[in-house]
Amino acid sequence: MKTNFKISTLIGFLGVCFLMSCSAAPADQDEEYTDLSEDELHDVARKMAHEFIMVDGHVDLPYRMKVGGFTLQREMLDVSERTDGGNFDYPRAKEGGLDAPFMSIYIPASYQENGGAKVFADSLIKMTERIAVTWPDKFAMAYSPADIKRNFEKGLISLPMGMENGAPLEDNISNVKYFYDQGIRYITLTHGKDNLIGDSSYDDAATHGGLSEYGEEVVREMNRVGIMVDISHVSDNTFYDVMDITSVPVIASHSSARKFTPGFERNMDDEMIRRLAKNNGVIMINFGGSFIDGDYQEKTNEVREHIVNWLAEKNLSRNDPEAQAYITAYSAKHNPFPDVKKVADHIDHVVAIAGIDYVGLGSDYDGVGDSLPTGLKDVSMYPNLIAELLKRGYKKADIEKLCSGNIFRVWKAVEDFAAQEG
Repeated sequence: MKTNFKISTLIGFLGVCFLMSCSAAPADQDEEYTDLSEDELHDVARKMAHEFIMVDGHVDLPYRMKVGGFTLQREMLDVSERTDGGNFDYPRAKEGGLDAPFMSIYIPASYQENGGAKVFADSLIKMTERIAVTWPDKFAMAYSPADIKRNFEKGLISLPMGMENGAPLEDNISNVKYFYDQGIRYITLTHGKDNLIGDSSYDDAATHGGLSEYGEEVVREMNRVGIMVDISHVSDNTFYDVMDITSVPVIASHSSARKFTPGFERNMDDEMIRRLAKNNGVIMINFGGSFIDGDYQEKTNEVREHIVNWLAEKNLSRNDPEAQAYITAYSAKHNPFPDVKKVADHIDHVVAIAGIDYVGLGSDYDGVGDSLPTGLKDVSMYPNLIAELLKRGYKKADIEKLCSGNIFRVWKAVEDFAAQEG
């Protein structure tokens, strides 16, 4: 009997240990990084950037290529190699751990006023597809989280597409399904001006007072076919109308927190962020200087004005060696650019008021010019942001959610709803 008791006790003890080991989180998920040195932090951050799938909600490469004079008939900008200028190319993306930049199919407001929005959108979609066709060993199109995961396993950079400005839908609701079939997986409802869908944050005309009746139909149809609704660029009234109508979570593909930029309606205020979280959506933080620092524009203007006046006093042009030396020194001393900490502040704020499950990355690379913060000047630098967050106490699981977990959750919910509706 004693032998049996000892054996049964041992078996019971081993069973408890097994259950505890199964239920416990992996050790490194709860590891603290706050006591690491700067070098150690950046080493860990680089490893995480390459371990996790990293999605960026908004990269303006297609429009950068278009305005650079690259067309389907002419030689295309070789983004398979390191490029002069711009923020995105394959080598830098690989360095930074970027796996799935949403290619912005950006439609300037002039096309909704003068016509041709749908044709222009089609041209940018074809240009994006040509990237994948031209360099199939480096890039691949992606139309779902599953596609991105498969491409990641192959070492390929995925090119999902989002359309910035719903103007190409024109006044034909069937164009929602048309653009889904063309590969568009989110639509930013408006851009710089009010359109047929709704009111823009940059336009004070308040044409519809929010969504138009057609815009309500567009949101429902986007839900039905499986296109994510993007509320970046819309007015506050339009945002709340979307929240009342949508049957699925929505995204802000490249917006930041208005707390740090008072009066800048393009960003989201605290109430909107909480409502987005209640909807189970995600705000993807924009890196642009004007989006993350309310004083950026004023500081930039002061530096620019001083340099212009100094050049006039010295009777020099910007190309003169003396002028270039002075501009470099003065700009460094009076640096108007925010740094990576500012982007981390926005992430902190969203987490504080809504939680880690509702924030992601939406840099606006190739779309915000030279206003990008120090430490995040191009797609090679995401590890700098990860290091800053680790320093602030973020865990490995938090970083994975920020990189792709949260946007994948939203995207999958939209896919699932469309499958049920279909």
